[in-house]
Amino acid sequence: MTVFFTSDTHFGDPRVLRIDKRPFRTIAEHDDALIANWNEVVSPEDEVWHLGDFALHVKPERIDELLGLLHGRKHLITGNNDGPATLAAQGWASVQAYAELMLDGHALVMCHYAFRTWKNMGRGWIDLHGHSHAKLKPQTRQYDVGVDAFGYRPVTIEAILASRARRRKAGAELVSG
Repeated sequence: MTVFFTSDTHFGDPRVLRIDKRPFRTIAEHDDALIANWNEVVSPEDEVWHLGDFALHVKPERIDELLGLLHGRKHLITGNNDGPATLAAQGWASVQAYAELMLDGHALVMCHYAFRTWKNMGRGWIDLHGHSHAKLKPQTRQYDVGVDAFGYRPVTIEAILASRARRRKAGAELVSG
C-alpha cells in the first residue's frame, strides 16, 4: 500500500479553468482528466489524503459517483469549498480539518491552509497543505500538494520531497553555469 496526497481537485467547478488557467477546455474534460490521472497512479489498495476543495457546484450524487470512481481509501481534510454534501459523502474513510501522520520516518501535519508556523516545525515536521494552487512561496519543509503543483494527480511523500530538491539543484546549476 502506498500513501498519496492531493488537494484542490475542484471537481465540477468551472471557475478553476479561468482563475487557475487549468489546461482544459471544459469542466467535463477537466474532471475526466483528473480522474484518469488519479487512477493512473493510485491503486484500489492505496491510501489518499485529499487536503480539501474536492468538489463544488455538483449534486450529492455526483460527489458519491466521483468517490466511487477514484481508486484508494480516501481521507478528507476539509477545505473552504467543501460543502455539506462533500462532508457527508459515504466514500470518505475519515473527514477532519487537521491531521498528523507519521509516514516513512517523516512527521506530517496536514491542513487545507498553509501554516506560517506548525507543530514541531523546529523539530523537522513537514507541513502539507493545499488552497494556494501553487502560487504561494513555500517555507522550509512546507509543501503545497494541490493538483496545480503536481501535474493534476496525487503524489507520494517521496515525490513531494524530491520536488524541492530538484528545484534547488536546477537553481544551483543556473548559478554555476
